[in-house]
Amino acid sequence: MVNFPQQICNWINGQEIPSQKGAWFTKLNPCNGQILSQVARSQAEDVAIAVEVARKQQVAWSEIPPVKRGEILHDLVLGLKARQEEIAQIVAAETGKSYASALGETQGAIALGLFYASEGQRLYGRTTTSAVPHKHALTVRQPLGVAGLIIAANTPIANVAWKVFPALICGNTAVLKAAEDTPITAWIFGQIAQAAGLPPGVLNIIQGYGEEAGAPLVAHPDIDVISFTGSTAVGRKIQAVAGPSLKRISLELGGKNPLVVCDDADLDNAVKWTVLSAFSNAGQRCAAGSRIIIFESIYDQFRDLLLEKTKQLKVGPKDSDDLGPVINNRQLQQMLSAIATAKAKGAKILIGGDRLTDSEHKDGYYLAPTLLENISPEAEISQTELFGPIAILYSVSDFNSALALANNSPYGLTASIHTKNLHRAIRFCEKVQAGVAVVNGGTYGSEPHMPFGGFKQSGNGTREPGTEALDVYSELKDIYINIDPNFV
Repeated sequence: MVNFPQQICNWINGQEIPSQKGAWFTKLNPCNGQILSQVARSQAEDVAIAVEVARKQQVAWSEIPPVKRGEILHDLVLGLKARQEEIAQIVAAETGKSYASALGETQGAIALGLFYASEGQRLYGRTTTSAVPHKHALTVRQPLGVAGLIIAANTPIANVAWKVFPALICGNTAVLKAAEDTPITAWIFGQIAQAAGLPPGVLNIIQGYGEEAGAPLVAHPDIDVISFTGSTAVGRKIQAVAGPSLKRISLELGGKNPLVVCDDADLDNAVKWTVLSAFSNAGQRCAAGSRIIIFESIYDQFRDLLLEKTKQLKVGPKDSDDLGPVINNRQLQQMLSAIATAKAKGAKILIGGDRLTDSEHKDGYYLAPTLLENISPEAEISQTELFGPIAILYSVSDFNSALALANNSPYGLTASIHTKNLHRAIRFCEKVQAGVAVVNGGTYGSEPHMPFGGFKQSGNGTREPGTEALDVYSELKDIYINIDPNFV
């Protein structure tokens, strides 16, 4: 295992600083419940210091030309690449996922950082024509100021990169509230940023609980933009607090994502992607496939294939395992409660449904991969994101019924259809109410250069990453230049 401090502090103005009150909380390893570290339990006063530092440094950072800012961020990317194995070890220890999965996630974060570092050379405005003679019209991008960034723990290094790089390339400084379940990942990112030459105070990292550190960040009057990834419930609170001050707000929230299997689908491929969508990362993806909608003519056949594949899954933290634990005991208990409630109302548990209590798993937060059926689309468990390795099977008669059921959700983040019919595929992509539609693949997956976000309660309409994220972190200014040819 890689070495890291037993006390994880905040990064403020390039320095590691404990909370002002000297309070700490304990981070546990989800694989075995053992203590990984003590973490600074920050409060409003810590947030205020970090925001003040970020505000003081913002003008100097914004005046560095975007190309030069990109070069600095490129050095940060190189620092991440040089220490990617170390980062992956920390991600694996904090989340319980395998090292191989953590390394893949780290490499994805590096690719995203490289994309945004390059945007310093492409921070485009536009020039256009005017209806007025001798008048020139153009637009330029300018930074907002100080960005408040709040992330989830499911893919921690990717989530840090997802927000930090576009915020900084646009000329903002930032205060990142680390996920309390993955504090060490944020800490090592801050360490690498300082070693790479990022000016002190440009990126400040606050540790702590959402109610104690995240809420003051959202409410702080000197924060100009809030970007949040997490639950819809918390997103609503952020909107209510930050909205009246007219802060820019970007919310990437939950999902209850449908995966449709048509009667002409390649069933082996559909099973493969259903298992990956439902259970990879222990189902802890906002884009996880949790509603599996199957044509009734192939329902029994597909269910049997899916059950057989699910039975073969290995649960644990090793590279040879398919999924690890959920992030903490509270999350585990919420899932067990939801399953018990559904069962009491008539749901059939096809497989799983229990905590793993054998000698290998008893000390960790392991939920057996779970498949349910005989559940109404209107039931609470059908309409609520669980964020774990749980999927529900539904039977439908035809394509129109499948599409209607796919759209029967308060969420609209991602969706997938498995079919060989081009007409069905295109119609599904046109009509499904989701920010991401996939044909013959999984419900998850986001590339750095593509926008990600959802409809309905899955977000507020913003998109990150891709160049669309630049709209979150910058202002667009119109410039009009009038000339008089008589003075030429």
